[in-house]
Formats: sequence, structure tokens, C-alpha cells
Amino acid sequence: MNRSQFAVSSLVVLSAAWTIAPASSAHEAADDHSNVTLVYDQALPNVPGKSMKAVLVEYEPGGSSPAHIHPASAFIYATVLEGAIRSQVNDGPIIVYEAGSSFSEFPGDRHGVSENASDTEPARLLAVFVVDSDETELTTDIEE
Repeated sequence: MNRSQFAVSSLVVLSAAWTIAPASSAHEAADDHSNVTLVYDQALPNVPGKSMKAVLVEYEPGGSSPAHIHPASAFIYATVLEGAIRSQVNDGPIIVYEAGSSFSEFPGDRHGVSENASDTEPARLLAVFVVDSDETELTTDIEE
């Protein structure tokens, strides 16, 4: 498989994964108002020791995730699939991202706010990580 075929097949799998993720068995509860599900895990054949992993984060109305960090090796691209997500990375401004908008987190970033911007509608976010392949914990809660 060449690079173009690999990239296209990865995007197809990720796109399909977010639509079926609620039925997935790889489920981790972030709290009683959000769910995090690993929907993709693929070693990168052209970057030894690195993998692409994706998680679907689902927020109930008013739901949130605790302040957290990700592995030091992680670069994250996130896109809002449904609803609106309120987010703050490091000491930056709190930003509301609507469905279809995206943002990135860099190695060492602190994600202080990650929550549904609505008290009445659900929200979903797909976060794609490029991370060391041996990383098993993609999120670590931190004290505020």
C-alpha cells in the first residue's frame, strides 16, 4: 500500500468509526456526563514507534471532562462532529467550536476546559492522536 492509499484508507476508517462508535466495546467513561471511546488504533508504517489513535468523545447536554493532559509524545487534531464544544488549552482563551470546526493540541499542552457548550443538546468530538505506539493512557486527569 502506498502513502496515498494508506492516508485515504485511514481517513475512511476514521470517518466510518465515529458513526459506529456508540456500539463499540472499547469504552471508557470519563465521568457520568461524557463517554470516551477508542475508535481507531493503527501503527504508522512509515514512522517506526508511532501510531495514529482516535477517540470519540461524546458529551451529554451540560457534560464535561475533567482538566487533563495527554502523553508527552502526543500531537492531537480534534474536530467537532455534532453540537458545540467549549475548550481551553493552556492559558489561552476559552473558545467555542461549532460542528465542523477543528483545533490542535501540541505535546505538553494542558486542556483545562473541555465541555459541551449546550445544556440542551449533545455534542461529539473526534480527537486524532499521533503518539508513541506503546502509550496506553491517552488522557490523564489533573488537579485544577
